[in-house]
Amino acid sequence: MDILWLLIRASWVRVVVAIVMGIVSGGCSAWLIGLVNANLNERTPSPAIAFFAGLVLLALISGMLAQFLLIDLAQDSVYQLRLRLSQRILSAPLRQLEELGPSQLLAVLTKDVQAISDTVFVIPYICVDIAVIAGCAVYLSWLSGWVFAVTVIFIGAAITLVQTLINSAHHYLQQARQEVDRLFQHFRSLTDGIKELKLNSIRRHRFVEEDLGVSAAASRRYQKNAFKIAAVATGGGQLLFFLLIGLLLFSVPQLLPTAQSVLPAYILTLTYLLGPIENLVQQLPTLANASVSIRKVNEMGLALTENAEIDTVIQQPSPSSWHTLELEEVVYAYQSTDADHRFTVGPINLTLKAGELVFFVGGNGSGKSTLAKLMTGLYVPDSGEVRLDHVPIVDANREWYRQHFSVIYSDFYLFERLVSGEELTLDKLAQTYLERLQLEKKVSVQKGQLSTVELSQGQRKRLALLAAYLEDRPIYLFDEWAADQDPIFREVFYTQLLADLKQRGKTVLVISHDDHFFHVADRIIKLDYGQIDSDSG
Repeated sequence: MDILWLLIRASWVRVVVAIVMGIVSGGCSAWLIGLVNANLNERTPSPAIAFFAGLVLLALISGMLAQFLLIDLAQDSVYQLRLRLSQRILSAPLRQLEELGPSQLLAVLTKDVQAISDTVFVIPYICVDIAVIAGCAVYLSWLSGWVFAVTVIFIGAAITLVQTLINSAHHYLQQARQEVDRLFQHFRSLTDGIKELKLNSIRRHRFVEEDLGVSAAASRRYQKNAFKIAAVATGGGQLLFFLLIGLLLFSVPQLLPTAQSVLPAYILTLTYLLGPIENLVQQLPTLANASVSIRKVNEMGLALTENAEIDTVIQQPSPSSWHTLELEEVVYAYQSTDADHRFTVGPINLTLKAGELVFFVGGNGSGKSTLAKLMTGLYVPDSGEVRLDHVPIVDANREWYRQHFSVIYSDFYLFERLVSGEELTLDKLAQTYLERLQLEKKVSVQKGQLSTVELSQGQRKRLALLAAYLEDRPIYLFDEWAADQDPIFREVFYTQLLADLKQRGKTVLVISHDDHFFHVADRIIKLDYGQIDSDSG
C-alpha cells in the first residue's frame, strides 16, 4: 500500500510503536468480547468489575496512543511531501518545467497532495480497525479452529471478489486523474483568456463545449464509474457478511455438530466486527485514490530529480566583481519531433563588458528572450560555453553565476515580499524608490512587504523595477520593460533610469523595440533567426 510506505519512510519507528499499540487495543477489544460472551453464557463466574474496567481503559488508552502517533506521523509526512515537492520544482531546470507546463505542476501540488492529506487523516482509524479485526480473529480461532477455517475461507473468497471490484474502480480513478491535468489546463485558459473568451462568442462556445466540457464530462464519467463500483463493493461486502452469518447459523451445525456451542460467541463477535469491517471497506476507494495521487507525485518528483540543479544560498557578488561576460559558440535548440520546425539559437559569439548599456533588438521570434535566458544561466547551452572573467559556467557554479543578474522578463511575476542586501534600511530605501517611480500614493512598504500588487500592468512593472533596484545586482536585464508604460514614463525609463543604473556602475541589457531611444545605448546587437545579425557601438 503506497500510503503505508509513505508513513514508513517518514518514521518506521513510530509506525512500529503505533502498530504495537494497535495490537494491544485490538487484543483488549477481543478479550472484552470474550468476557461478555462468557458472562452471557454463564460458563464462568462474572469477571471482577475492576478487571473489566481495566481492560476497557487499556483498550482506550492504547487505541488513542496509536491514533495520536499516526496522526502526528501522517501530518508530518504531508508537510514533508509538500516541501520536498516544492523544493524539487525549484531545483528543476527551467526548460523541463516549461515542458511540463503549469497545469501539471499545479494539479500535483493541489489535487494530488490534498488527496493524500485527506487519506492520511483516516489512516489512524483504519489502523485501529485492522487491529480490532485481528484481535477478534485470534479470539475466534481460539473458540473453534474448524469454524474459524470455514469463516476464513468464506472471507477470503469475499475479499477476492471485493478486491476485484476495487481494482476496477482504481482503473477508473487513474483515468480520472489523467483527465485532471487537461482540466487544469482548461481552467488556466478560462482564467488567463477570459477577455478573449468574452469578446468572441464562437470561441467561447467551442471552448466550453469542445474543450472544458469534454474534459469535465470525462472526469465526471470516470469518477462516477469508480465510486459506483466502490458502492457495489461496499454493499456486496455487507451482503456477504450476512451470508456468512447465515452459513454459520444454518450450515455449520449440520456439518460440525460439536461447534454448536461456540456459534453464539461467533455471531456476537462478527456482529461487533461489522462496524470496523464496514469502515475499512468504505475507505478502500479513498485509499485507491490516494495511491493514484502518490504515484503521480512520485513520478513527478523523480522526473524533476533526474536533472536537479545544485541548490545553495550564494553570497551576492559586488558590482565590481567582474569585467567580461563571454558567450563562445553557444547553441541552444528547442526540442521538437519535427526537425524542419526546430528553432535553434546560435552559434552565438558575444562579449559583454562591465558597465555597458547594451540594446538587443530584432523581430518577434528572432531569439532575444532565449538569448536572455542563456546569458542569465536559466538555460544551459546544448553546446558552446558561457564564461565570466574567463571562468566557464558549469553546473557547480551556475547558481553563483545567476546571482549577478536582476531580471524583469516580459512574463514577470511580482512577489509581495521585497528582498534587499540592506534589510535594516529596506523600508526607507523602498519608499525613496516608490517616490521616484511615482507610486508612493498607491503603494506603501511595511517590514519589507508591499501593501498591494493589484495595479495596472505598467505600474506592476514599476514595482518589479523597485524589487530589482533593491536587489542591487551587478547586471540588469529588461525584457520589453517599457512596452506597458505611458509615453512620459517610457522616456523617463530610457533617458533617466537607465542612465542612473549605468552611472552606478551597473551593466544594463535591454531588449527593446523602441527605436526612438536606441541612441542612448553603448551598443546595439540585432538578432535575426536565432543569430547575431549585427553588433554596432
